[in-house]
Amino acid sequence: MRKVKPARKLGRTAAHRKATLSNLSTQLLVYKRIETTEAKAKETRRVVEKIITKARKGTVHAQREIFKDIRDKQAIRILFEEIVAKVGSRNGGYTRVVKLAPRYGDAAKMAVIELVDYTEAPSASQKTGKQDRAKRVRGSKKAGETTPGEQPSAE
Repeated sequence: MRKVKPARKLGRTAAHRKATLSNLSTQLLVYKRIETTEAKAKETRRVVEKIITKARKGTVHAQREIFKDIRDKQAIRILFEEIVAKVGSRNGGYTRVVKLAPRYGDAAKMAVIELVDYTEAPSASQKTGKQDRAKRVRGSKKAGETTPGEQPSAE
């Protein structure tokens, strides 16, 4: 007997989880690339892959089925006009999840989910340079520097 692999709960109620995945899917279809946590990205991939597969049929019924999940006319239009045309005859694998460094605030695993056919070579403007930790952390000092009125440590 086939056992269904359970979906991630993402620490939310069923309605909140459905709304979150719907919003992430909508944003992915509109912007083609979003940054989120790794667990949300993997769940969004499951949802979006099924949506794009339905959209490839191109029927009115498919549009109505997809509109149940994605309640945004602009995203539906982009899906049926641009994305389906670009996907063409690809048999699945419409999205890619790329893992990133952990988030600074809470060390959550981060990832970028993107549509495969819309990826472009990273340019200098897209690269985000790593900030100097001393600039990000309030009150931190570089080695050897002292603030006015503070005695240097004797080490």
